[in-house]
Amino acid sequence: MATIRDVANRAQVSNSTVSNVLNGRTSRMTSETLARVQQAMAELGYNPSFAARSLKTGQSALLGLLVPSTANPWFGEIAARIEQVARDKYDCHILLGNTQRDVQSEARFIGSLQSFGVRGLIVMSALADESHLLNAARQGMAVVSYDRRAAGGVAPIIDHVTVDNHKAGTLAALHLVAKGHTRLAFVSAFGRTVNRVERISGFLEAASAHGAETVVVEADSSHGFADDQWAALGSELAGKLLREHPDVTGIVTVNGTLAISLTSALRDRGFEVPRDFSVVGIDDMPLSTMVSPAMTSIRIPTGVIAESMVDRVMARCASNDLPPGETVFEPTLIERRSVAAPRAHSLP
Repeated sequence: MATIRDVANRAQVSNSTVSNVLNGRTSRMTSETLARVQQAMAELGYNPSFAARSLKTGQSALLGLLVPSTANPWFGEIAARIEQVARDKYDCHILLGNTQRDVQSEARFIGSLQSFGVRGLIVMSALADESHLLNAARQGMAVVSYDRRAAGGVAPIIDHVTVDNHKAGTLAALHLVAKGHTRLAFVSAFGRTVNRVERISGFLEAASAHGAETVVVEADSSHGFADDQWAALGSELAGKLLREHPDVTGIVTVNGTLAISLTSALRDRGFEVPRDFSVVGIDDMPLSTMVSPAMTSIRIPTGVIAESMVDRVMARCASNDLPPGETVFEPTLIERRSVAAPRAHSLP
């Protein structure tokens, strides 16, 4: 079995250089040296022992990833993208936790990660409270928080990566207005995370600026953030929309899963999209193209975001002196078949 010394001899570098590659400390290394080490490891079939490295350094070649729930297909998709980037680009593996956006669950999971020597963490809950993340960062953990903006001065050692959620809501509203809709609804679960608040704000501001009437339709509070209940919520919210706001013709949903489940629930009640209601989802997950009608969506660049988060957390693992950063990605409108001109007929 090949050892670090064998790799170093083959690449004509020191043992410490190989160790730096294994631990992601390559920022000061030339690309030629890095390529030689990687080639030597491949030629020798060298597979480092995670357990041995953890015992020796107190660290492990693992990253923590906390998501609300992979029952939401979009979180499953981005988790897979993050895992692929970490594995292929940095030879790291992912420890995944579903936390239902619960601060205490996140804090417990972080404690477990620290006990395993994990130094890098990506959190995707978009909660307003980041105090537990700040505590982890102060203890030396590299933390990237997704889908919320940095609050000036509150968490100065946490990196933030997000999409412009305000613009996402704006684009959705403007698309419906451009198609002639003047009575719009934003449909969501009850729990208002930071990103949901921003999407609603963008929607309301854009619609109001163009004279459209708006309403926010939310599920019952007992569902909380509802990250694994979108299918059931589609039926509840369709019923609420029809009972309380039958004049609405254009709908924006907080995410793509709800767009699909709401469309299905409306169909079960005898209505069709886009004949009776036009629907725009936010996130543009792959399922958006697999349903009928294909969903008009606000696209979030999932793959680029995943790579950016992994790059950022690995860079901070390599250098704690790295200044905190905020990266904001732009959403785009993807027009398909779920939006048309507003109905001219009365609902049955």
